[in-house]
Amino acid sequence: MRVRFTPQADRQYLEVLRYLGSKNPAGALTVMRRAEFVVAQFREHPYSGHTIPEFPDLPHRELPVPPYRFFHRVVNDTVWITTVWHARQMPEQPDDETPPDTAA
Repeated sequence: MRVRFTPQADRQYLEVLRYLGSKNPAGALTVMRRAEFVVAQFREHPYSGHTIPEFPDLPHRELPVPPYRFFHRVVNDTVWITTVWHARQMPEQPDDETPPDTAA
């Protein structure tokens, strides 16, 4: 199973790492290691996590990468990480666009 970030999630994740890196380099490294663990987990268990409580009717799921939440969905043979939110933020609904390489 492949694991990819949508452009939006990629931007969000990189912003998190840049911000943390400027304030707390050790914290940025911790989040990066946690994210690497989650990505490896998705390769073996693509449906890991649970439905997003705020959006239970969407096909997305979430898995915590403390103190962040990674929203994801499976499309064909790819787990798409679609959104990266801080756990204290009220999330917006995940983008439901077709990921870039799955367009018909």
